[in-house]
Amino acid sequence: MRTAIRVTAAAAVAAAAVATAATPAFAGASSPAGVGEAGHAVFVQTDNTAGNRVVAYRRAADGTLTPAGSYATGGRGGILAGSVVDHTASQGSLTHDPRHGLLYAVNAGSDTISVFSVRGDRLALRQVLGSGGTFPVSVAVHGDLVYVLNALNGGSIQGYRVHGGFLARIPGSHRALGLDPDATPQFTTTPGQIAFTPDGAQLVVTTKGNGNDIDVFGVGFGGRPSGKPTVNAEPGTVPFAIAFDPFGHLIIAEAGTNAVAAFQLSRYGTASLLHRTPTGQAATCWVTTAGSFLFASNAGAPSESGFAEAASGQLTLLGNTATDPGAVDAASAAGGRFLYVQTGGNGGVDEFSVAANGALAKIGAVTVPGAAGGEGIVAS
Repeated sequence: MRTAIRVTAAAAVAAAAVATAATPAFAGASSPAGVGEAGHAVFVQTDNTAGNRVVAYRRAADGTLTPAGSYATGGRGGILAGSVVDHTASQGSLTHDPRHGLLYAVNAGSDTISVFSVRGDRLALRQVLGSGGTFPVSVAVHGDLVYVLNALNGGSIQGYRVHGGFLARIPGSHRALGLDPDATPQFTTTPGQIAFTPDGAQLVVTTKGNGNDIDVFGVGFGGRPSGKPTVNAEPGTVPFAIAFDPFGHLIIAEAGTNAVAAFQLSRYGTASLLHRTPTGQAATCWVTTAGSFLFASNAGAPSESGFAEAASGQLTLLGNTATDPGAVDAASAAGGRFLYVQTGGNGGVDEFSVAANGALAKIGAVTVPGAAGGEGIVAS
């Protein structure tokens, strides 16, 4: 039985990196020659079941994208039963670690994660290792700690430590979520995301329709999570994606209410609702920050909803902007001046500029080869 507790476990661990790939070389047949190392970039994951890839795009000063390379992850994508434009039904399946110059990608169909070195808009595969569970869908990083969320067989999380540009599993860091493994349909009853709080002291997991909970684990000194999470029940809301605003509030995209909600998160893991505002759209599942604004992706509309937020947590809907079919994961760049929205219906990325008042203006779009239904996007 899943129980709510308010304690954290601390333990010291020693981690040794196990490399499964040689020191990377950044020149390769799939990466164009002459790419500048300092170029800004957007990286998109295809989640293709024939072979997962991360596709790189060079970001120009005006925010538009041009192809810069395509890189095999060494694993396969996966598709949750019932999904259409969102095969992993998650947020954070591709995560940038600027502190270590790394990029982490899940291979849902292979139960592995891939580690890339990042140099500008070029990648080099360093490592492929087991996710510690079945069907990994989300990766979170804080400092030297990396945690992966596995979606199937009741869900689980697994911790790693970055050492010398590689990941090493943290002993004793695996935690089962205890969700119903037989709940259907899979795409709405599997966990949606794992994320660290800004101070790294807690890990937050959303369970979507399998419990309608926001689970919060304490993170101990050695990087291991508490034995059990604090379970915050949010009946009927289907908590899906996670963000943290500039005020430190926990922001949740709720697919059940088609709304964005702001919470105050205590040091004990208790989430207290501050405000909830509907988007007026369908399938509100993803949320990200862009400067001082919040943007939620609505796969069923399809559209992007913009929000302004007060220090109290009160959310104000600014409006909805149409996207290409199947708006899913999104990422911002240049201090929030640009927003890039992954569109799973056609396997593309919509490019937007963000005005000073939060209004979006479309500046272009790219089609990502083999990425229909894919999720996972980061921008630098």
